[in-house]
This record gives sequence, structure tokens and C-alpha cells, in this order.
Amino acid sequence: QVQLVESGGGLVQAGGSLRLSCAASGRTFGSSAMGWFRQAPGKEREFVARVRTDRVTYYGDSVKGRFTISRDNGKNTVYLQMNSLKPEDTAVYYCAADQRYGGYLYKTDAGDYDRWGQGTQVTVSS
Repeated sequence: QVQLVESGGGLVQAGGSLRLSCAASGRTFGSSAMGWFRQAPGKEREFVARVRTDRVTYYGDSVKGRFTISRDNGKNTVYLQMNSLKPEDTAVYYCAADQRYGGYLYKTDAGDYDRWGQGTQVTVSS
């Protein structure tokens, strides 16, 4: 079973950049699709990005063109590079693993993922 630990969150000004990391332990990382979600106060958890086992990626509309998800299977780590940050990107960001459908791309529901990290706070000031 995959266990996930996020890092890299913090406070940044609008227009700035951050890179989140998610370190995974367990034997199934290489066969798992990985995703990033975020949740702002009072809002539902929102899909951000997904990377398939073959590194093909898919993004939510609100981050397309600004965020990049990537994975390093040698390091059991998935990354989220966030550029041109906006105050509306402020949220707790969660890393998630989909151990069942690693070859599928369009899995954007939180229920599609079966392992979650504890989350890391990202705050973008205006």
C-alpha cells in the first residue's frame, strides 16, 4: 500500500511560483496513477491534476497552462509545479494515489483515489 507525504507549501505573492512534492512509500507507486487535489475553506475538494503511470497528464480547467504535474518513479515522488499563482489558488493541497486504475487518464473524482496524504497549505497573497 502506498503512503504519501506532501511538502513544499507556503506563502507566496500573486504571480509567484511554488513546487509541491509528494513522497510515496510502498511497492505500488510505479503502478499507481497519481493526482493532486485542493480544498479551500468552505468548498469541496477540487481536482487539480493527474499523471498516469506512463507520465501522460491531465489538468483541471482552473490550472491548465499554469500548473505542471510530473513523477519520478526512481524517487517514488510526484511533483506539482505551480506558476502564475493567483489568490484563488489558496487551499490545502492533497496528493492522492489511484492504485486500481493507473492506466486511466480521466479520473477526476476524489472517490477514484484510494490513498491520500495529509495535505500542505498553499496561501497566495494579493
